[in-house]
Amino acid sequence: MYPGTHASRTPGKPAVVLASSGAVLTYRELDERSARLARYLFEAGLRRGDHIALLSDNDFRAFEVYWAALRSGLYITAVNRHLAPAEISYIVNDCGARALVVSARLAEVAEAIVPETPDVRIRLAYRGGVPGYESYEDALLNASTEPLPAQPRGMDMLYSSGTTGRPKGIKPPLPQREVDEPGDIYTAVFGPLYGFGPDTVYLSPAPVYHAAPLRFGGVVHALGGTVVLMEKFDPEAALDAIERYRVTHSQWVPTMFVRMLKLDEAVRSKYDLSSLRIAVHAAAPCPVDVKRRMIDWWGSILHEYYSSTEGNGITFIDTEQWLRKPGSVGQAGVGTIRICGEDGRELPAGEIGTVYFERDELPFAYHNDPGKTAEAQHPTHPNWTTTGDVGYVDDEGFLFLTDRKAFMIISGGVNIYPQEIEDALALHPRVFDAAVIGVPDPEMGESVKAVIQPVPGDPAGAELAEELRAYLRERIAHYKVPRSFEFTAELPRTPTGKLVKGKLRAQYQ
Repeated sequence: MYPGTHASRTPGKPAVVLASSGAVLTYRELDERSARLARYLFEAGLRRGDHIALLSDNDFRAFEVYWAALRSGLYITAVNRHLAPAEISYIVNDCGARALVVSARLAEVAEAIVPETPDVRIRLAYRGGVPGYESYEDALLNASTEPLPAQPRGMDMLYSSGTTGRPKGIKPPLPQREVDEPGDIYTAVFGPLYGFGPDTVYLSPAPVYHAAPLRFGGVVHALGGTVVLMEKFDPEAALDAIERYRVTHSQWVPTMFVRMLKLDEAVRSKYDLSSLRIAVHAAAPCPVDVKRRMIDWWGSILHEYYSSTEGNGITFIDTEQWLRKPGSVGQAGVGTIRICGEDGRELPAGEIGTVYFERDELPFAYHNDPGKTAEAQHPTHPNWTTTGDVGYVDDEGFLFLTDRKAFMIISGGVNIYPQEIEDALALHPRVFDAAVIGVPDPEMGESVKAVIQPVPGDPAGAELAEELRAYLRERIAHYKVPRSFEFTAELPRTPTGKLVKGKLRAQYQ
């Protein structure tokens, strides 16, 4: 199904609610406005397989653009609004966007990219005027609400977060079906798994340009629920939104869990969270101690999946399974896990190697980069693909991640995975955020360095470094304890919680 189905059944039902203001986009409005935009783009010459780019803050207009693309057979590329103008222009140009829709709240950067994106033919701005862009509202007002005679299903073509280099466009094949026909893998898999349906109230606290918020919002709309969209994540505001909107489902990244757990107990306990039935987390590995504390607080409602923007495979694990297999990200639900060594040989259970997923056909390609696509494929099994994560499976097929291959530190010939050290630091009361990297060492090749963002107001220095060193010696092998500590006002993290280690490593090289 798609919003048009629910618009005819429950036209006044909220499709999206903005958490802070309570502003509502109904299913009737979502259906009509996405139909008008689809018609406008079609009459402007866009056809199946063409691209539209979106530069927006967390605004329900983003879902109008998303569904307009999906009901037109277009690719939609939602762009990270926190990027610099040159980076945004690169993505808009690389994806081949013929249309670009922006929020006027991002007017400065939207205007700056106009001369750098000369191939964009259609520019629309909502929530106000932006030089170089026409009015989104006027475009919709003058377009017909009549759906296009054919509504081929479009797809998102999102870009990797670029934590280890330049973002890569991830291009899936377009499906051979209409938008209102079944077949969307995310709706088919996550809908029944997490019990999404018409009674769902789904809290989305992450940036809408990211894969999970965009795709899960689409799943909720396909099944007739309501998305409660936070304009920006704030730990107490998230708890307040759960209580105020009687949220039933939510999705988080581990850094959000850490921020909520560090609220005063009096703050955490004053909100009624009893409506919450499912709390999903993904996007980054969750420290074991953090997850245990979340289970103690919220109960057995935590569900984790491991996947990627590439969508080459998915694993799942619920609370009961995780308590039996702490640290695991679950068993394969889409694709077959293959753990392979440097020589491409498949490894037995318990041995650490590169994580591949086997699929019947290649599920994606990197846009304009066949070399990168080839690098993601197994050397002898082209339908086995990897995004560079490292881990192992146990004898029951549960996957355990150790880190990303690109982040591994080799010190004195020994492999050290920063994630383990970062996880151990996550809940230290004087640590607000932590990153661990390898830096050049004339004797060891690389040595381990921890870069710490202390809690606000903490007079970080040599005393805190010694405290953290002693703290880690009680929790991890001594050879993994960082040789050096550095303190910083802020670590480079994407709004979706991923450390941008490329920038950090370059700083300390």
